[in-house]
Amino acid sequence: MSVDFGRRVLVVRPHRGVSGRLSVRPALVCLALLLAALATGVLALGAGEFTLTPSEVLGALAGEGTRAARLVVVEWRLPRVLLALVIGAALGLAGAVFQALTGNPLGSPDVIGFGTGAYTGVLVVTVLAGNGYYLVAAGALAGGLATAAVVYLLAHRRGVPGFRLIIVGIAVSAMLASVNQWFIVTVDLQAAFAAMLWGQGSLNGLGWAQVTPVVVTVGALGLLLIGYGPRLSLLEMGEDAAAALGVRVNRTRLAYLVIGVALTAVATAAAGPISFVALAAPQLAQRLTRTPGIALLPSAAMGACLLMISDFLAQRAFAPTQLPVGVVTVSVGGLYFVWLLVRQARR
Repeated sequence: MSVDFGRRVLVVRPHRGVSGRLSVRPALVCLALLLAALATGVLALGAGEFTLTPSEVLGALAGEGTRAARLVVVEWRLPRVLLALVIGAALGLAGAVFQALTGNPLGSPDVIGFGTGAYTGVLVVTVLAGNGYYLVAAGALAGGLATAAVVYLLAHRRGVPGFRLIIVGIAVSAMLASVNQWFIVTVDLQAAFAAMLWGQGSLNGLGWAQVTPVVVTVGALGLLLIGYGPRLSLLEMGEDAAAALGVRVNRTRLAYLVIGVALTAVATAAAGPISFVALAAPQLAQRLTRTPGIALLPSAAMGACLLMISDFLAQRAFAPTQLPVGVVTVSVGGLYFVWLLVRQARR
């Protein structure tokens, strides 16, 4: 055990000549958040008209118990729990990337407008080509990337200061929101109702068909973030400091921007635009871990925990009626957003 910059770290040496450092407090926070998310997931797997105890749920997951219990837990409820965990982690990572790039706690994809742009892409694809999952995913990615390109170009002037990026993003998001409303008004009633329901952000009706592409894509994007190593932390120090340490600032920022938009698009394609998770998760994780900057893994763990708890509340708060999870995240996140705005104004 040693001390590194005032933080307790654990030196790990799996092989001779190979070593690494693990910050103790962030690791413990990640573990606690994951345990809380998994515990909530077990409760969600057992809740409903066919009620199961936690021990029966664990037995069904292990292949034991009755056939009915295994059917309900593994085939019907488990995909939703897995998607809540993975999509929450994706939103937490996306929020961490954008808040680190902008240097501002308001710099999340739903505030900057990338989530709204992904929603616009989905609406365009749905109206013109149909609502197949891969078509929707492609539309979300194209819409998010196009919005990111527009915001980046409008904000670029001798660099991209985070505050200007946020202001431009809010303006673009407002325009795209009006475009989305126009699409909903002009399509037929059934398509408009489906688009409005999906636009609230919901995990209702999702199954194993969505689990594999979401898990694989988020996993691949997570590996890309790991591959870039500590460059995000270096960018938080400022462009000049990052460049002096050998970081190609523009190329690296663009790569992080694409990865962050892709994470947002994957989540939007699967469940619709879920607000405030990407905004709140990195800040809450930073307060718990007490790290000097935005940390990726704690942000992912916090995002998974927040969305899992929110989805459980969405299912059980007004049972048997199930709310879209986006309604819960907006209700809780709106209060956090107001507090954050007041705190920023005081600064």
